[in-house]
Amino acid sequence: MGRHGTIAGRKSAQDSKRAAMFTKYARLVTVAAKAGGDPDYNPSLRQAIDKAKAIGMPNDNITRAIKKGTGELGGESYEEQVYEGYGAGGVAVVVEALTDNKNRTTASVKHAFDKFGGNLGTPGCVSYMFNKKGVFIYDKEETEVTEDTLMEAALEAGAEDVVEEEDVFTVYCDPADFDSVLDALKAAGLEPTESDIERVPSVEATPADASQIAQLRKMIEALEDDDDVQKVETNCTVDLYEE
Repeated sequence: MGRHGTIAGRKSAQDSKRAAMFTKYARLVTVAAKAGGDPDYNPSLRQAIDKAKAIGMPNDNITRAIKKGTGELGGESYEEQVYEGYGAGGVAVVVEALTDNKNRTTASVKHAFDKFGGNLGTPGCVSYMFNKKGVFIYDKEETEVTEDTLMEAALEAGAEDVVEEEDVFTVYCDPADFDSVLDALKAAGLEPTESDIERVPSVEATPADASQIAQLRKMIEALEDDDDVQKVETNCTVDLYEE
């Protein structure tokens, strides 16, 4: 999973930029809170709060972000934007953003693609190469879970599949079942190392050489440095978060 720019790899890279991540996740909480400020009745808000807490965001910051979303505090109005295109080597790239200025964000994303050998495309040009899935990662070093135990609990919880990789077990589910599967896994004592709804590639791409991989890494870094960008996902078979 991490090789495609999903949770495992991204989190490690983002941990080194924690202050900037506070801004990103505050926006995520604010947008989610527009549908209601009580996480018990707003699964999207609960997920956003969990993400914010996972990077150590103070409770005061989270509360302030919720109040901005519910209208109790004034603030910017953010809208979701999704950008699609190709990076160096023909790797498909999807960029999710939350912005209060679409023109600024579009220009910034396009600049990153252009600068590092990519090509920003039209909506739908690469998204067909991905399937959205609920993804739960269990790091083998951080958890003592066994494949049999996880498989039994996950399938009973409504998950679709459990895949063993070198360092992790990965559980997949339908995005609509994300919260119920997560709750069931936690109730079984199987707290995932990371969890999110991700775009999982159905078609993969491998850059031809090291120079293309370097260009991709630089492009992703530039995109993730943008405060408006929430997530960057690719179908690259090479782990772009490991040198």
